[in-house]
Amino acid sequence: MAGKNRIVFSGTLTELDALRHTPAAVPIVKFRLAHDSEQNEAGMVRKVSCEIAAVAFEREARLLSSARLGSMITVTGFIERKGRSKTQVVLHATHIEFEQE
Repeated sequence: MAGKNRIVFSGTLTELDALRHTPAAVPIVKFRLAHDSEQNEAGMVRKVSCEIAAVAFEREARLLSSARLGSMITVTGFIERKGRSKTQVVLHATHIEFEQE
């Protein structure tokens, strides 16, 4: 089953768990991003506001572990269901960039 699943999402870092390691010693950090913007839809400008749970591994986890809450970041990655849920998703970060303040 092939398909595209690539997300680019920017927002404010609102939650950041402590860096931990999987049983295989892979660095992991869970975090949450809040997003507010205006988007064009059907010829109209629409205000958009949402939050998303996210997780980062390896390099991105180490990078985020020293971040400050309130930092603006852009995350590239993919979404996957959260645990066994069929309706909740988590953004898996494969690349993170901090925006200039």
